[in-house]
Amino acid sequence: MRWMSVAAIIAAVGAVYLVQRGESEIKIHVLIATALGAGLTVLLGAALMTLVFISSGSGHDEEAHLHRQSIMPKDDE
Repeated sequence: MRWMSVAAIIAAVGAVYLVQRGESEIKIHVLIATALGAGLTVLLGAALMTLVFISSGSGHDEEAHLHRQSIMPKDDE
């Protein structure tokens, strides 16, 4: 997560730079919202991907798959 925090900061700085470069007169509120939006989006994506890898590695996905097969009726066609 430390590396993803650095990536989130880089993404936020890049987004603020692009917004500031595109508009001559920009308010500070827009820059703050852009930085928070870009940075938190990258962090959320990293957290969700981490949860996917942890879930896959711990065997929880396989348990859910087996449970679903036991309650779903089988097609005899």
